[in-house]
Amino acid sequence: MTDILWVLSKLELRNLVDILLVAGVFYGVLMLVRGTQAMQLIKGTMLVAIVLALIGSIAGLTAFNWLLRNAAQALLIVVVIVLQPELRRALDRLGRASGITFLAESDSAVDRTIREIANSCGRLSEMHHGALIVIERETGLQDYIDTGVSIHSAVVSELLQTVFFPNTALHDGAVIIRGNEIVAAACLLPLTESVVSDVHLGTRHRAAIGITETTDAIALVVSEETGIISMARSGRIVRHLDERRLVTLLQTLLKPEQARKGNVRDWISRVLDTLHVQHKKHKGQL
Repeated sequence: MTDILWVLSKLELRNLVDILLVAGVFYGVLMLVRGTQAMQLIKGTMLVAIVLALIGSIAGLTAFNWLLRNAAQALLIVVVIVLQPELRRALDRLGRASGITFLAESDSAVDRTIREIANSCGRLSEMHHGALIVIERETGLQDYIDTGVSIHSAVVSELLQTVFFPNTALHDGAVIIRGNEIVAAACLLPLTESVVSDVHLGTRHRAAIGITETTDAIALVVSEETGIISMARSGRIVRHLDERRLVTLLQTLLKPEQARKGNVRDWISRVLDTLHVQHKKHKGQL
C-alpha cells in the first residue's frame, strides 16, 4: 500500500494525460473490433503477448528476449494487415465531416426519388424479379461504379424495372444511385466475409451486406425466389419489408433532419413499425 501511495504522489498532470490517452487508444481498438471476427484475434494476441512477457522476464534468456524485441515490430504489421477492414471502416467514419445526408437535394426531390425506388421494389417483388439497388451517401462508391455500365439517368421506377427484367444485359449486378440519379448498373459488389446466419440468403443478399459493411451506403434487395424485399445497412439486414414500410424507412435514414423537426413520439412509432420484422419464418424462403 505504501508503494502505491508513493507512485501516486509522483504522478503529474501530463502523466495522467499520458495514461488516459493510452487507455483511450486501447478502448477505441476494442470498440472497433467488438462483434467482429477480429475480436478473437485481439484476444489471442493479448494472451500470447502476456505469456511471452512472463517468459521473457526470466533472467538469463538473452537470445529469447532478443527474439521478442525483433518480432514485436513484425507482429504489429501483421495485426494491421489482418485488421485492415476494421481500420478502413474507422477511418471512413472519421473522414465524414457531417452526419448522414442524402446529398444536397431538396426535400421534394428526395421524396420523389424515394417513392420511385420503393415503387420499383414493390413491382419487382410482385413479379419475382431479383434486384439489388445501392444508394450512395457520404462514402463514395466510384470504385464500384467503374465496374458497371454508366447510365446517368433520373431515378424512374419503370427504368429500374426494365434494368432488372430477367435475361436483359444489365439485370446481373447492382444499380448504384447517387442523389437523384441512377449512375450505373451491372456493378460488382464485394461479398460479405462474415458468417450469415440464414443459409438461404443468396449472392444478392451477401453483396448487399458486404457493401454496407465497408461503406455507409443503403442496399435494397428483392429476392427472385420469394419476392421478399430486404434492406441492408451497416452490415445488418432487415427483411420482409413492403412498399409502405420501405418508404418510411428510407425517409428516416435519408432525411434525418425532417425526423428531428417532426413529432418525436410519432417518429419513434414509425421507426419501430418499420423495423418490425415478421418472426414467422417460411421454410426455404429468402
